Parts: sequence; C-alpha cells; structure tokens
Amino acid sequence: MRIIIFIIFLLVNLPSHAQDTDTTDKYVNLNEVVLSANKFTEKKKNIVQKIDVITARQIARINAQNTGDLLMNSGNVFVQKSQQGGSSPVIRGFEASRVLLVVDGIRMNNAIYRSGHLQNVITVDQNMLSRVEVMHGPSSTMYGSDALGGTVHMVTKQPFTGTDSFINIKANAFARYSTVNDEKTGHADINLGFKKLAFLTSFTYSSFGDMRMGSHDPADHEGFGRRDQYIIPYQVAGKDTIVNNTDNRIQRYSGYNQWDIMQKVLYNQSSTITHLLNLQLSNTNNVPRYDRLTDIRNGNLRYAEWYYGPQERNLAAYSFNATGLKGFFNEMRATLSYQDIKESRQTREYKRYDRFDSRRENIKVWGAIFDLRKSMGANELSVGVDGQWNDLKSVADRTNLLTGQKTKLDTRYPDGKNTMDNYGIYAQHIYKFGNEKWVLNDGIRFQYVHLSSNIEDNSFFNLPVTQVNQDNIAVTGNVGLVYNPDASSRLSFGISSGFRAPNIDDMSKVFESSTSAKQVVVPNADIKPEYTYNMDLSYRKTVHDVLRFELTGFYTLFLNAIVKAPYQLNGQDSIIYDGVMSQVLANQNANRAYLYGGNISVNADLSEHFSFSTTLSYTYGRFRVDENKTTSVYQEQPDGSYKLVQTSLKEKPLDHIPPIFGKTSVQYRYKKGYAEFFALYNGEKKLDQYNPDGEDNAQYATSTGMPGWYTLNLRAGWQVNRLLQLQGAMENILDRNYRNFASGFSSPGRNIMLSLRLAM
Repeated sequence: MRIIIFIIFLLVNLPSHAQDTDTTDKYVNLNEVVLSANKFTEKKKNIVQKIDVITARQIARINAQNTGDLLMNSGNVFVQKSQQGGSSPVIRGFEASRVLLVVDGIRMNNAIYRSGHLQNVITVDQNMLSRVEVMHGPSSTMYGSDALGGTVHMVTKQPFTGTDSFINIKANAFARYSTVNDEKTGHADINLGFKKLAFLTSFTYSSFGDMRMGSHDPADHEGFGRRDQYIIPYQVAGKDTIVNNTDNRIQRYSGYNQWDIMQKVLYNQSSTITHLLNLQLSNTNNVPRYDRLTDIRNGNLRYAEWYYGPQERNLAAYSFNATGLKGFFNEMRATLSYQDIKESRQTREYKRYDRFDSRRENIKVWGAIFDLRKSMGANELSVGVDGQWNDLKSVADRTNLLTGQKTKLDTRYPDGKNTMDNYGIYAQHIYKFGNEKWVLNDGIRFQYVHLSSNIEDNSFFNLPVTQVNQDNIAVTGNVGLVYNPDASSRLSFGISSGFRAPNIDDMSKVFESSTSAKQVVVPNADIKPEYTYNMDLSYRKTVHDVLRFELTGFYTLFLNAIVKAPYQLNGQDSIIYDGVMSQVLANQNANRAYLYGGNISVNADLSEHFSFSTTLSYTYGRFRVDENKTTSVYQEQPDGSYKLVQTSLKEKPLDHIPPIFGKTSVQYRYKKGYAEFFALYNGEKKLDQYNPDGEDNAQYATSTGMPGWYTLNLRAGWQVNRLLQLQGAMENILDRNYRNFASGFSSPGRNIMLSLRLAM
C-alpha cells in the first residue's frame, strides 16, 4: 500500500512542461531502433509486438551479477531460481523451453531444453551485451518453435575498425565486490581496429560464495527458508556428517565460479560487405543444486551431494552481411553456427557411499540462417530460411566411492542415437500507409521438425516403446495494425500464432519430479506439438514530451498444452524408482488452456535531473481437465494450511504463472553521476493457485504459499575523470527474507556492492 501511495503522489505532482535533458537518458523515446522483430533494424513504433529494450547504458548501471538478474532488475521479466547459479526467465506465464533465448541472432534453445526451470541464460556474459530485446508474445513467425511466451534476444558488442593512419584501440575493465555472497568479479575487454580488420577480445571471471538471505522473515512464517543443518560430504570428512549451521541465514553450498570468454574478428571487405567471426565460451565449476540439498527424507537431509557438473557452452559462428545490393533485395545476412554444450547432474544420497550417480549430456547443434530484406517505398519485406540440427549423447554410471567400482545406470535421456532437426521458411512484411499514421505488420512461417530417439538398454524400466520418430509440420503467422494519430499517441492491435514441437526432453526423459509427493516422470511417445493463438492490444500516450503511459493487454489460447499428469506404465500407476515407490507421471497434451494478463508502465522526466518509472505485470492461466479423471490440487484446511488431495475439477492452474510483479524507480542524473532509488515487488501466490503436478515447487514455499514481498534499493555512480568511474549499491536495504515464486533458493539479503570501472 505504501508503494501505491508513493506512485500516486509522484504522478499527481508531475510537471506540465518539458525540460532540457540529455536525450540519451530520457525514458520517452518513440523512435528507438529494434533488431528482433524482423531481424533487420526497424523503429520500435512501427512494430505491433510489445518489445522492451535494455540498452548498454542501462546494463552498465544495473551492474547485475548475471544475465538473469539483469532481466529481473528490468522489472518486466519474472525470474525463477533453484540455485544461485541459475535464472529461469518467465514471459507471460511461459518459461524454460517455451521462451526462446537468442544470442546474436542464433537460437540457444536445443533438443534438451526442459519445461521446468533452466539456468542457460546465465551462460551469456551480460558484461559484453550491447542490448537486450525482450519480445512479449509468440515470435514463431521469425524464429520458429519454442517462442510461445516470448523471445529474449541478447546482442553482444561488435568490433569496430580504424583508418589508414589510425589504429582504433579501446579497452574497458572493471572489478566488482558484493558483501552478500563475497562475490569477486573481474572483467576486461579490448578492441583493436585497423582499416579493414578489427579484433574484440573479452574475458570475465566471477567467484560467488555462499549466499546470505535476509534476516526479516515473512509475517507468520518465522524461520522460512533458514538453513539449520547441512552435510559435510564423505570426500571431505571421511564420512557424511550432518552439522549445525552456525549462521542459518547462510545458504551453505550455494557458491560457484564462472568464466566467460568472447573473441570476435570483423573484416570489412568493402563499405557494403562485412564478414564476422564470433567465438564464445562460457564455463563454470560444479554448481550446487541448492533446493535439492535442502530436501528431507526420513527426518534427515536427503542428499549429501547434488550438483550440476561444469556447464560449458561453446559457440562458433560466421556471419556475412551485405547492404546496398543491386537487384530485388537491398540487404542480405547469412549465419553459420556451431554450438557444443555439456551439462551433467551428480547426485548421492546421505550415507549412500555405494551410489554416486552421474548423468552426463553432450549436445551438438549446427545452425544455418539466410535472411533477405527489400525496402520499396512504403513496403519493407524480410524473407528467410533457417535450419538447426541437434545431436545428443546421454550417458550415466554409478560409482561406489568405497571401492571405486562403476556400474551402469539409467540415463536421463535415451542412451542410443538422439537427433532433432528444424527447418523453416518465413516472410515478414511491413506496410506504412501514407504519412505513417497506419502501419501494417503481417507475416507467415512454414516449419518442419523431425525427431528421432531410441533406447538401446531397456532393462531399467522395460518401457513399451524404445524407438520414437516424429515428423511435425506447422504453419504460423501474425497480422496487426499500428495507428499513430499524432506524434504523441499510438494504438496497436495484433493477432499471432506460435507453436512448439515436442523435443527429446519432453518425449523421452526419465526423471524424479521435484514435487513434494514421490513421483517419477516417464516417456510418452504420443505427445503432439503445442500451439498458441494470441491477441494483443496496446495503447501508448506521451504528454508534453515528458510523460509516457503505456498499457498492454493480451489473451492467449493454448492448445495441446504439454503438462505433467498421472499416467500408467505397463498397466501400473506407481513403480519403484530410486528405491522408493513413486507415482507415475508423463507429459501429456491437455485439450485446452488459456492465459490472459497485461502490463502497465509509466515513464516520466520530472525535471532536468529527475526521472520516474514504474511497471506492473499480471498473468492468469488455467487448463481444462478431463471431468472423468481425478487431478491433484491443494485445498485449504481450517487451520489455514493446505493439503494435497485428489479431486475432480473442470479447470486447474497452469504452472509457471507468476504473481503480480513490478518495479518502481526514481532516477537522478547529473553531468558526472547518477543515482537511482527503486523498489522491486511481487504479490502473494497462494497454495491453491499452484499446480501440484507441475513445476511450481510447493515444497519450497510456506504452508500457505509464497508470501508477497518488496525490497528497497539504492545504486549510484560517479565519473571521477575521463577514465575512471565508481559505482556503488545497497540492495534489499530492509534485509527482507524472501523467495521468488517457484524458487527453492532464497534471494539475497542486504547487500553492499562496489565497482570500479576503467575505460581507455
């Protein structure tokens, strides 16, 4: 309530006249150029789809610890975390494999992007981003499968050349320290630009210690999330030893290290033709899966060890760009790419020295993209073809730590040959009527997806199907109108469709569900692609060039939604898995689901030195249940707690639906410095709004759900001289103990962050 009063007070006291300000800091920017909407530059005001842009200046000022934190601090993207080394963006109630991640125009989503929670976004170094464009709503016309809820396009910095007589040398470096997790980060990049050739080299290293949560617990939930005990593993103590945590606000075994390297080489063949080599490497040490390390079984901590092995992402890409072409098309862009991704899961239960389980995946992804653009009068046409080829190898073994003996173990994915191929052709068109008061957006895409997966060793589960082959064809499109009655107003309406073909993770994975009940998810070869049909309506108004108000609403019809639901394996609804009788679940297509919601934002330049912004997002989602089947739900009990029961319902909450969330900020800027005071906040998510069979992780919430929260934060920067800048921040000033919805990891407590930046 105090936040709402604060917002109203500022709105009532807005000035009615413009001030002269630095336009690079103004929030009001109607002609901002975006890249994601049609893969070539276009003014944001001409695009129907809602796009939020995080600029290089904002990235530097936010000074986030990883790309997930950067998105969360924008106030427009919800982010889930299962561990410190993780961040899973949520856009319009869609998460993980239903949100497309793109880096430099190249799809990151691959055949094992899961429907649960992902940490892959942190493998892109936020310190080398020139901008991030978040597209809200289906983006399948341009990018194909997976872009159901939206697309996060991360664009890295480009090399720049010099002249005949001048070598263009520019270097940047910074060091950052944070008290809440003893973070130590160092970064350096250098550009060497010659007449036709330029080299850009970047390196970032971060060491994150165990995270400390806040000391002020939610009301009526004293001790929420506290880490009272932890296990010192056999490899350290000679035996698994449960010890009391001397400070239960410290989330023991949550720290990790990460390093990111980027090398780009630019060759300007002529003023219209360029070649670019783009090499990226991101790697970590072992990343503890913190939420699982807090699981309890038989009164004790369940896992002595649960961590992701080094998560390695390698990217090599070559891009060819040509402008000013003679013939029908004016511009051409082609990219060839190769990605090599390694990830693993290492687990061992308490005192089970004979069962150190290792499951390892290596996926290789080849990609090709060819885009053309034609500008002709009021028409702009982009056409293209693309392809992506996935090849997966999944292995597993169990080690007896006492004897060193290794034995076979069931793999996470089929242990045979696993491939998934995507092929697409698209056309996207923009037509600007007369004086550009009306702008038409329309596009269409044809997509073909082939998946093949086979199990060689079926002795672990005796599955009825050991070979899966699927061929899926989809046609998606979009059409919409932008109406600009004058320079200060904009109204847009759009209809778009999206699809997502089941990948190897959806169809063939065997794993233990992270829900509070004992459940195991098994393969289902009969699932079909998901489809969304989306309507967007947006209105934006600018007042006196200092105030911008924007309201966006959407409705999404979600057909064939892939959801986890009770299932039978060989006629049984429960099986023994990992020594425990577990209910059988499988991914299945729900007949129909729907989502709706909206976003409101207000941005204003209050004076020459002060700016204000606020944003608020809301999403609601349900899927229809077969009335002849029972389903798991949480029901409120007389004492206020919730109980997991089986009942019959017509509708059930979709998982991944965040509570209402947003950000309110006041910024001060001066010639040599800036300061920002801001609040981040989430509403309450009651337990009866959770999906108990999905990925909402009720076991990591309180007995009534996830409490609402807000934090107050302050950050500032000062340009000491031409080369040196100092940055500081105090985050979560009130030291609140809170978690984001569906997270099994508590957010940082009060944190003091200091940075020193050098630019030469």
